[in-house]
Amino acid sequence: MDFARSLWLRIETLHALTYFGEETQEAGTAAGLGGFWMGYFGFRAAPMGAVAAGVVEATFSNFAPSFVARWVPGVWEVASPAGLIARRSEAAAATLRRVAPMVDEAARAAAPWLDLAIAEGLGPGRPLFAANRNVPLPGDPVEDLWQRCTTLREHRGDGHVAALATEGIDGIEAHVLIAADQGADPGDLQRTRGWTADDWTGAVRRLQHRGLITADGGLTDHGRDLRQAVEDTTDRLAAAPFAHLSEVERTRLIDVLTPAARAVATSGVIRYPNPMGLPPLA
Repeated sequence: MDFARSLWLRIETLHALTYFGEETQEAGTAAGLGGFWMGYFGFRAAPMGAVAAGVVEATFSNFAPSFVARWVPGVWEVASPAGLIARRSEAAAATLRRVAPMVDEAARAAAPWLDLAIAEGLGPGRPLFAANRNVPLPGDPVEDLWQRCTTLREHRGDGHVAALATEGIDGIEAHVLIAADQGADPGDLQRTRGWTADDWTGAVRRLQHRGLITADGGLTDHGRDLRQAVEDTTDRLAAAPFAHLSEVERTRLIDVLTPAARAVATSGVIRYPNPMGLPPLA
């Protein structure tokens, strides 16, 4: 497995517990947020400020517009972006320390390499990365680690959206391709992204018309090639900020992050399979 994919498995795992950890749910309740999805959209979008639904729809990319509009901009009437930024890193650090006792050591060791990569990342065309890069580090080593991982995770995510857009694939079509490729449950992807069955059927038909999906819902060779091209581009763009690290430093960074990421993956906090397509770190 190449560096970009190995790094993704680790920083995505360390970031993603914020969607599932009980500490984050409690932080959302304390902030006055009503339920999981208001918390999700509020906490993740907060670095961009009190943005409109259209901005969230475009940057997150894979949610139905009507689903986003149920929570945004209403979330900003309940809680301020600045308040949510503070709460989310505190909650994530609490979860990390609960399930990965070694995380403080990893946080301190990884910091110089992650900071270098963040500084080398390019902001144009990467709104979530740029917004998160401007978030001041809280000063607690584990909160800082979570924010660093989140910033680089969003860098990869922005690049992934760009790769999909280059291929003319929209949010729901990306999910249809994933489901066809991995055998994922379309119902789960629809429920967690706000798409209807009719939306899904329409996307399948569009992809069939392009020769990407077979009549029985599988990937064609063309569809498989397109999926691989998107993933290769995503990995290439994600690895670019780490170009100044030596091979030894890259290997060391992976080794430093692995114990904490593995502890999270085996803790039960993140469910597998999940809508993010994140596999468990073995």
